[in-house]
Amino acid sequence: MKKFAHWIGAGIGWATGGPIGAILGYLLGNVIKGLDTDFSEFASEFETPEGNGQTQAGDFEISLLFLSAVIIKADGKIHQKELDYVRNYFVQMYGKDRANKAFQLFKGIINESSLATSEVCMQIKDHMTLESRTQLIHFLFSIAQADGQVVDVEVNAIRNIANYLHIPPTSFNSIKAMFYKDAESAYQILEVSKSDDDDTIKKAYRRLVKQHHPDKLRHLGEEHLKGAQEKFQKIQEAYDIIRKERGL
Repeated sequence: MKKFAHWIGAGIGWATGGPIGAILGYLLGNVIKGLDTDFSEFASEFETPEGNGQTQAGDFEISLLFLSAVIIKADGKIHQKELDYVRNYFVQMYGKDRANKAFQLFKGIINESSLATSEVCMQIKDHMTLESRTQLIHFLFSIAQADGQVVDVEVNAIRNIANYLHIPPTSFNSIKAMFYKDAESAYQILEVSKSDDDDTIKKAYRRLVKQHHPDKLRHLGEEHLKGAQEKFQKIQEAYDIIRKERGL
């Protein structure tokens, strides 16, 4: 099994326990053991002090791989554009070599027929901040849109994940609206309605700016800030649209 076993046992925070750890262990024994890839360098980048129980970049990455597999398979088809999006995301975040190693693991996950989505999400919920969990939802919508459209079955799958992760419905609708272009999107992004007064909209904007500021995810590493910055920019753009419309 080469040195991949070292990665599984490296203690990458909380992700190696619970249902996530169980599935990783299954993949190690039944799916990935025949690979020729040397994962030792990949493993060392994920090592964290054992027993700290805190979310690390490696934990976030593993969570992305699991939940991405769920969404890619949601419509009953595995689209190459969606697979390419995941690979390219990891290339941008970690570099080609490390991304290729992560994708080897991802192929094992996506071929696993019995992903316990609810149990995996419960483990994520218990260890991640709300800001980190909403960033996962934002990434999943990006994957769904990679083939050119977000279909209802994908939206429903992401909504189910959001519910398991205890993402408030208003936050889910806010993120969803970032991937649609219509007259109501700006209001949905700010979690308000067109009938709300100016003060309500200003308060909502200030709350979201504080909640979704990229600095909230800095503990996951600089490589994960791009997605957070994109989401933060969508909030700014939505407020600008409403501000110009109302003359605020």
